[in-house]
Amino acid sequence: MRIKKAIPNMLTLGNLYCGFLSIGFAANGQFNNAAILILIGMMLDSMDGRLARMLNADSQLGKELDSLADIVTFGVAPSFLIFYTYFFQFGMIGFFVAGLFPLFGAYRLARFNISSTKSSMNYFVGVPITAAGGILAILTLFGDKIPQIITTVVFTGMCFLMVSKIRIPSLKEIPLPKYGTIVTIFLGCLLYIIYETGTHGQFPYLIYIAAPLYIAYLAYRFVKGKNKKHE
Repeated sequence: MRIKKAIPNMLTLGNLYCGFLSIGFAANGQFNNAAILILIGMMLDSMDGRLARMLNADSQLGKELDSLADIVTFGVAPSFLIFYTYFFQFGMIGFFVAGLFPLFGAYRLARFNISSTKSSMNYFVGVPITAAGGILAILTLFGDKIPQIITTVVFTGMCFLMVSKIRIPSLKEIPLPKYGTIVTIFLGCLLYIIYETGTHGQFPYLIYIAAPLYIAYLAYRFVKGKNKKHE
């Protein structure tokens, strides 16, 4: 019984560890792998809550761990990645600016945690930190094709959208894991690039872990959704 209740928390801790590893990879100049680790963290984040409900293993400990993991993997790690890939040229000013992202993200998480009226099934209030961090990770993967001004605008926009009260469609009716739309679009673009350029051997090795993991989870979600319709 204890093992069953610990499984969702292990996924959450795996998400946190992905954030730590991403920071390490970014510091060592392996920016693509650092970005992919953030996306792997998104996959784990999409699974832990659902698994907890499936196993009847919801707990206050799990909720607290989830927020702590999110601020590291989707707040701190993307800000380091953005600094090392874009803002480093501005020196300490760039470092301080990059550090604003986890501050906005932490505020958004805290506001969500204490809110008495949680977001409905149809929308989020403000952009979730997971989605914002994932978008920054994807931008760095295609950094050589995206003008720096666009990245700067997106970075600034994500900061303010996280703490805004704008209702963001959750897309939960689509049979994808939470925040899966972002990852699905990314993987689709990536597979297209690999097919068109024939550069499969040049992509960071972590993509070969992330893609099968995500595809397997999508297949599981699809089969589960069909079974529910037949019940």
